[in-house]
Amino acid sequence: MEIKDFCFASDSTPPLSVIVAAKVASLTLPPPTAADSASLPAFVFSNGLKVQGTYVLLRYIGRVAILYGQDPFQSSQIDQWLDYAPVLSVGSEFENACNFIDNYLQSRTFLVEHSLSIADIAIWSGLAGNGLRWESWRKSKKFPNLVRWFNSIFDEYSDALNEVISTYVGKKGSGKPAAAKPKGQQVVSRDNPEKGKASSRLSSSEIDLPDAEIGKVCLRFAPEPSGYLHIGHSKAALLNQYFAQRYKGQMIIRFDDTNPSKESNEFVHNLLKDIEALGIKYETVTHTSDYFPRLMEMAESLIRQGKAYVDDTPREQMQKERMDGIESKCRSNSVEENLKLWKEMIKGSERGLQCCVRGKLDMQDPNKSLRDPVYYRCNPVPHHRIGSKYKIYPTYDFACPFVDSVEGITHALRSSEYHDRNAQYDRIQADMGLRKVHIYEFSRLNMVYTILSKRHLRWFVENGRVDGWDDARFPTVQGIARRGLKIEALVQFILEQGASKNLNLMEWDKLWTINKKIIDPVCPRHTAVIEEQRVPLTLTNGPEQPFVRIIQRHKKYEGAGEKATTYTNRIWIDHADAESISVNEEITLMDWGNAIVKEIEKDQDGKVTHLSGVLHLEGSVKTTKLKLTWLPDTSELVNLTLVDFDYLITKKKLEEGESFLDVLNPSTKKETAALGDSNMRNLKRGEILQLERKGYFRCDAPFVRPSKPVVLFAIPDGRQATSLR
Repeated sequence: MEIKDFCFASDSTPPLSVIVAAKVASLTLPPPTAADSASLPAFVFSNGLKVQGTYVLLRYIGRVAILYGQDPFQSSQIDQWLDYAPVLSVGSEFENACNFIDNYLQSRTFLVEHSLSIADIAIWSGLAGNGLRWESWRKSKKFPNLVRWFNSIFDEYSDALNEVISTYVGKKGSGKPAAAKPKGQQVVSRDNPEKGKASSRLSSSEIDLPDAEIGKVCLRFAPEPSGYLHIGHSKAALLNQYFAQRYKGQMIIRFDDTNPSKESNEFVHNLLKDIEALGIKYETVTHTSDYFPRLMEMAESLIRQGKAYVDDTPREQMQKERMDGIESKCRSNSVEENLKLWKEMIKGSERGLQCCVRGKLDMQDPNKSLRDPVYYRCNPVPHHRIGSKYKIYPTYDFACPFVDSVEGITHALRSSEYHDRNAQYDRIQADMGLRKVHIYEFSRLNMVYTILSKRHLRWFVENGRVDGWDDARFPTVQGIARRGLKIEALVQFILEQGASKNLNLMEWDKLWTINKKIIDPVCPRHTAVIEEQRVPLTLTNGPEQPFVRIIQRHKKYEGAGEKATTYTNRIWIDHADAESISVNEEITLMDWGNAIVKEIEKDQDGKVTHLSGVLHLEGSVKTTKLKLTWLPDTSELVNLTLVDFDYLITKKKLEEGESFLDVLNPSTKKETAALGDSNMRNLKRGEILQLERKGYFRCDAPFVRPSKPVVLFAIPDGRQATSLR
């Protein structure tokens, strides 16, 4: 039964939610025709029957496209939102409605459960239909959760929604068309450089570096080798590259290796590996340790000039004095006394180990970073590059302004967390008598439910809470790549944030949504059945002898290759699917055809244990409610372990002074035994695939022998919540 006509009153507002739902569901509607002014929006079907009313039409599309809930309770929740949606068209109630929905979406991705429904479409359309009024709120920070939700739906279905908005929004007083959001650009592929060029522009408005000249800009990305590169560092690295390319300048990699207690060659190696994976192009690699002799000379020179002194005040007391603006008793020591203690520090003697070198700046300055900061400390731990040559090491605050200047850096990009120390950087550079380096601040990339402190991440590694720095629960580049994130998605996500100084807390959903758009068109499809309580379905008229067909691993992408599918008269289906089937119901077995279930056997607890039915291959797959995955009952199935992950902490954002130890997530990893089709013996480590009706996965451990399961890591898609929650 096809929709023959779609009509609504020519002098009324178009039923935007119906049009949006049809576009999202890829349901072709006939061109709308005008009806008289008293008519409700209506579908007229090929058999002459008619349904009318905006939300009646919306529910019809929802049922056809399975956007109306999976059970009666979900449908009832959706109905509540459909009843609420009209309030968005009441001018005096619009702001209150936005506030209510914003609060509701604080910890939700969708309005009902974990997937898009016609509830989302109704509310989304109600907002979009307000035109400029909603666009002004959308650009503000008043409703962050609502805007995040609205933008995520817009990004997911941008082509369809742009078309609807440009065509219908603005008619009958509903506002002017909203500006279309440009799609993010792809990064250059290392394997195929012509497959999309790297974006040399940020998606936000252009931001200029102060006093930057084309061809004369030099920048540096300076990670400390005390951990692996994480998503926050990635933003800094990519912004440096962006500005270097924009100004046709240079970029260097410098390892800030001034603390041997935390650093290692392992971290250096993996940081370079991650930088290469991000596609970062640089001129050379340097180390702060290359400048240790010159840094020691500079420290001694400042001591001789009276701009620095040696202090033996215990650390805790020193911290308190700095907070209170109290000068150290050592501040007035003579140059001779300071040089004497400086030599003891260089030797690493017992007396020297009690001391540090401090800059003589201003102990009364309101900016506490200028209250005589520490320049040098003793540390007897051997350095990972130069061994035990030195017993003293410069602090980052002392070394960074020196090395930046002598290496010819013109602009130092620093995240806004260093804002209070920018004045210190400038003052130290001036005291050293060195060329001034411009500082440009950008906002740190913060992600919900995520720890980015390397010190805290190290705690998880050292306490066995994760498997290492490349654990799939970690925000490291290697960790999220191991979970299935493509580097192209990470680069696109970060470049879209731009070089803004505005602080933001980003949702992981947006990143995984970008990733899905990259992997879905090309990743092969396979089939799996959860091993626990799987249910056999006997097809009494099925093939007596198993036979094999060769089919595409991806119906729309030949490059994914082929797979062999075995057809038998006894197959396995998931227990959850078996529970949803009724006697005499016709179902579709994917990649085979229809079958009619004749008998359902249950145990004493009412659980389905066996199904019997007949193939009905001439049946139409369009008429069945259930499209099920299945596996043949053969000995060639592959044992699988499906692994799902959750966040390491249970709080979206840690407050100032709050310890992550207080919000540790007790359950962050879930393993589920499953059986997979025989073709999964050929999966390679790192290969991304889709298990049909189960989601996307990355192969972490390929097939070795039948007794050792293939390990597949679940890849978030930006829409489905983890099964651990």
